Amino acid sequence: MNIDQNWLTDITLGATPNYDDRSDPQDISLLVIHCISLPPGEFDNHYIDQLFCNRLNPTEHPYFKDVYQLKVSAHVLIKRDGSCVQYVPFNKRAWHAGQSVYQGRERCNDFSIGIELEGTELIAYTDQQYQQLAGVIRALLETYPKLSTQRITGHSDIAPGRKTDPGASFDWERLLGLLK
Repeated sequence: MNIDQNWLTDITLGATPNYDDRSDPQDISLLVIHCISLPPGEFDNHYIDQLFCNRLNPTEHPYFKDVYQLKVSAHVLIKRDGSCVQYVPFNKRAWHAGQSVYQGRERCNDFSIGIELEGTELIAYTDQQYQQLAGVIRALLETYPKLSTQRITGHSDIAPGRKTDPGASFDWERLLGLLK
């Protein structure tokens, strides 16, 4: 896997309007791992893409009435089968972290890359997701010098009490082992 002009090569591209300029595009220094499923606990559908692209229909599921107006995105989504969609170029600010703090520094969207895994906090992630996630992270580490394996965190760690993802089902040791 490679990165060319802030985009992963050979993956699907999504067209979200939910991003803006970073105050310092050279300050990409944190990776944040998230999880998402829409509706909660359901996989392999088009709803995450619709949410990130502001096209989620609130009448298609009762849960959507609470989230369809959110303006959110991530840089990358890794689906259960390991396929990837990139919504935001890495040099731009995706809207994934919300109110957040990492090592005393607020507004994590300003300096982080957000990677969503299709899943939940309680259902194991797939082998394909771990393999693809490791490939994406290796490409990011090679491209952005301020990133390191020590600067990978979960959404729950930068927004404690507000967020719980990627949750107990995420195997941090497994990911770090794949990155060696």
